[in-house]
Amino acid sequence: AQEVFDRYMQGPDQINLKREKDNITAADLLAIPQGTITEAGLRKNINVGIQYIASWLRGNGAAAINDLMEDAATAEISRTQVWQWMKHRAHLEDGRPVTLALVEAIQAEELKRISVQVGDQAYSNGRYLLASELFHYLVAQDKLEEFLTVTAYDHL
Repeated sequence: AQEVFDRYMQGPDQINLKREKDNITAADLLAIPQGTITEAGLRKNINVGIQYIASWLRGNGAAAINDLMEDAATAEISRTQVWQWMKHRAHLEDGRPVTLALVEAIQAEELKRISVQVGDQAYSNGRYLLASELFHYLVAQDKLEEFLTVTAYDHL
């Protein structure tokens, strides 16, 4: 790795690598990227949100989830995206609206998936049900809660 690094980073910084040819404009920076919301993306946000909150309730600031180390920022993104999609009446790429009913249905399925994944004993002791309740509370509010940890502190 050092050889490759030294080949491209021949000094203490890369300030000499100007990007003038890219000609980025203010409009480019303000443009909202186009894309779709998939059911898989919604599921992942719900699953990761529940798993991280459960881990946090067990006293862990970082958690290994789906072979990645995740922290509160990941859970904040997950629950905030779900909240925003519902609030702004977004639709999945298949046309279904992201509603609380859809989120609740997927949340129940993901909770079962987590139970199978971690096993009965870890699930029973892992505070997953409480984490799921907190996730639901956070995404169902009319006003976005500032931080998930503020709400969760009462349950430590």
